[in-house]
Formats: sequence, structure tokens, C-alpha cells
Amino acid sequence: MTKHSSEHPEGQAAKVPDGTRVYAIGDIHGRADLLRHLLDDIADDATYAPYDGDPPQRIVVICIGDLIDRGPDSKPVIERLLAGAPADGPLAGAQFIALRGNHEDYMMQFLADFSAAPGWLRNGGLEAVRSYVGHLPDGFIADYPAMQRLLYRALPPTHLRFLSRMPLRHVEGDYLFVHAGIRPGVPLERQDAYDLMWIREPFLRAAEPLPKVVVHGHTVVSEPEIHPWRIAIDTGAYRTGRLTCLVLEGAGRRFLNT
Repeated sequence: MTKHSSEHPEGQAAKVPDGTRVYAIGDIHGRADLLRHLLDDIADDATYAPYDGDPPQRIVVICIGDLIDRGPDSKPVIERLLAGAPADGPLAGAQFIALRGNHEDYMMQFLADFSAAPGWLRNGGLEAVRSYVGHLPDGFIADYPAMQRLLYRALPPTHLRFLSRMPLRHVEGDYLFVHAGIRPGVPLERQDAYDLMWIREPFLRAAEPLPKVVVHGHTVVSEPEIHPWRIAIDTGAYRTGRLTCLVLEGAGRRFLNT
């Protein structure tokens, strides 16, 4: 793992707001089992106070996108995140944020236009459909209009609203959280939605300073990577069984893993 103490443009170490602890979760991809275990670990961790400080006054849990597809449990993942913070316990009152990834974008494209089916289904969309509708009758896999209608009927209205309203980005102090990355050289307010969900190059090879330290998923890494201006936290949970969480507090950084 490459580690650097990133600095924002004023030359100071990147920080989240005072009194805040951020838990940023990488791409879940339908692994409700891993999400459940990681949220239990986050709840345990939320009671931790640094030896020279107090427990956080504010807790933010950010899912970095690609909640669905590939793994078997897209529906339970959405259901859990739709519920937000629990009513009691260490995470009661926490702010839960789920960003839109390219796989949520794929599903919304398919619901709007069934011609998006081939690309989506090749990239794990079939597992998401099965998670909502169960067994698909013979012939449905090739009948895209029928599959679209079936998924529409199976999607709870609350899930459809959740998926259609997911934000593309979130900022905490000197950190920007997005699914895929940003386009270097473009101001944050002018970033294209497609890039935030889909970009790889030239973001991954950018050497110049960025407006914020970007925490992202989308591109699978064997271990979380800390670079001068970005932190990659997608450790391929759907196939590796490793769901990564970046913990930010003050200028500190650490990781939790399933």
C-alpha cells in the first residue's frame, strides 16, 4: 500500500471537521452479509475515543456507490441503507449517505430504456434482478421488455425513490467522496455526472493536485491505496469477501475490513 500524508492547497494536512468521524465504505455489490458485519464493526468502533480526545460528536457513514449487482443480495443491501441509522446504540443519530455508482446508474438506465439491458446484465445486473424478483422464468433473460416490466413491479416504491435520488458526491472538510473519481483540471462545480460515476483514466494517473482529497471506489484494488490526492477503497467485496471501510477523524486515517 502506498501511503502519503496528503495536503490540501493551503499546505496543511487534509482533515474532516472537528468532532466528526467519517466511515467511508467501499463498493458493496450485493454482499449484504459483508455489509452487516462491517456495520457491526463500525458500531463497535464508534464507541472508541482516542487516548487524548473524546468520542466523536458527529458520525457520518458514507457508502461510496455500487451497492447493487454482482453479489446475490442487492435488495437487502438497499433495504438496510434505506433504513439509515438505527434507533439506538452507538450509531443512533449517525448520518447515513449512499452515493450513486455506475451500477445504480446502469439499473436506472435499464428501467428507463430496456435497450440498456445487454451492458447491464453482462456486468452483474442479472443478479440484481433475481434479488428482487426471484427465479426468472425461461425466456425472460432474453426478453428485455418483459424483464423491465417484471423489475418495475418488484421494486418497492421506496427503493425506486432511493435509487433515483442518490447524490453523486459528498464533502467533509478537505475530502470529496465520489464513486469513480473526478476529471483533473475541471472545477468541482463543473464536474460531469458521468465522470463522477464512471471515470478511470485520466483520474487514476493524475499527478497534479486536486481540489480535495478524493475518496473513491469503482476501480478494484487488492488493498486500499492512499495516494497524495486520492484514496481507493474498492477491494472487490463481491468476489474477495473483503469490504473495506476508511475511517477519518481530524487528520487521522485508518481502515476497518470485514
